[in-house]
Amino acid sequence: MRGIDGRGLHRTNLAALRDALLRVAVPGTVCLVDGFRVGDIGYEQRAVVDGDARSAAIAGASIIAKVTRDRFMHRADVLHPGWDFRSHVGYSTPDHRAAIQRLGVSPLHRLSFQSAAYQQLTL
Repeated sequence: MRGIDGRGLHRTNLAALRDALLRVAVPGTVCLVDGFRVGDIGYEQRAVVDGDARSAAIAGASIIAKVTRDRFMHRADVLHPGWDFRSHVGYSTPDHRAAIQRLGVSPLHRLSFQSAAYQQLTL
């Protein structure tokens, strides 16, 4: 999988996380990260395996991220009717794959993402 800048998606996500942390961290910050380190950012880090279950801060961040993504997908459903983003919120469900088969990809679909869902479709 490749991110927008051609790097792997995981590396792209880590770069975005590092950038966000550097914008908000203050001296003495300890970064709790769900399962992995984000690389050298100059602050103490703790990789918490199964972080959602072991840290209220990580669980809260996961909830905020999911709610934000769901709201984005609900808005996308209005802007791009037919793909039913409101119901599958970006997950590769049978209905999502059927919509891509029927309509092609929307402007929101990442063509650089080599999803098995895309590979099985004729685009």
